[in-house]
Amino acid sequence: MISADEADARWIGAALALAQRGVGLTGVNPAVGCVIVRGGRVVGRGVTAAGGRPHAEAVALAQAGAAAAGATMYVTLEPCAHVSARGPACADLVAAARPARVVVAMRDPDTRTDGQGIARLEAAGIAVTTGVRSAEAARGMAGFIARRRLGRPHVTLKLATSLDGCIARADGESRWITGPAARGHAHLERARAGAILVGRGTYEADAPALDVRLPGLTGRSPERYLLSAQAETPAGWRRLARPGDISGIGEDALLVEGGTGAAAAFLADDLVDRLLIYRAPMLIGAGRPALGDIGLARLADAHDRWRLRDARTLGIDRLEVYERQRE
Repeated sequence: MISADEADARWIGAALALAQRGVGLTGVNPAVGCVIVRGGRVVGRGVTAAGGRPHAEAVALAQAGAAAAGATMYVTLEPCAHVSARGPACADLVAAARPARVVVAMRDPDTRTDGQGIARLEAAGIAVTTGVRSAEAARGMAGFIARRRLGRPHVTLKLATSLDGCIARADGESRWITGPAARGHAHLERARAGAILVGRGTYEADAPALDVRLPGLTGRSPERYLLSAQAETPAGWRRLARPGDISGIGEDALLVEGGTGAAAAFLADDLVDRLLIYRAPMLIGAGRPALGDIGLARLADAHDRWRLRDARTLGIDRLEVYERQRE
């Protein structure tokens, strides 16, 4: 028989998995998952809807109906405490439904809520448990958190390289370094990002579409951005003059796909929060390197900046995921 803590972790895990369905679809709102459990059975579940409303709690409560009273609600983010023109405060909806208990993965960093939602539930006599699998919840809402703590989108840099760190032959030939499984995973990452960016050189050399070409996800292609000092911008694209302009991007997650100059520029400005490195089992030799100068003054400065978060095999290729370590 599992303990109460183990049960909480499992049900929050279910809510976290549910939340992933909304990643890339909820705009500036976080993709939240909610599961309502009564007597060991799910009576309601919800994920933040496309565009950000209704919130996950509202969807789950509507599904549960009267069964929510006395149940346990598992939610990946603290129920919001502020009323907006787009909908009521979730804390009020939850309090009115009268669950016996609410388990929250993490507090909401939005200053309009930040603890107030939890306080409102407790004032209504509802027991609240917080911090269950909070690190996983934060990782799933990285864009939402970056926007509030850093004032900009969460930035992922994707690099597809040979074993010796090249992204192309010396003559520019680069299709394909990685195999179909790795490319499919990269398209899934596109579907999870609200915006995608390449440099002017990559655009002119490859004319990339930057769309999502996975069955069932073709409608989730991100907004395209071009990093360029030149004012001329192709139709269907938006321009950033420099990496520091990303605060003006309306989406909470930006995927930087290349090339060498754009990747180096974002790293030099310390604007990369996550690295996706796809390594193909090949050696190119005198090819084009993945990165240019990133402004590293001393080798000592390169230590303790990146932490390996995930590693897996994709077909014949290897994916490594690193997260930037920040205070």
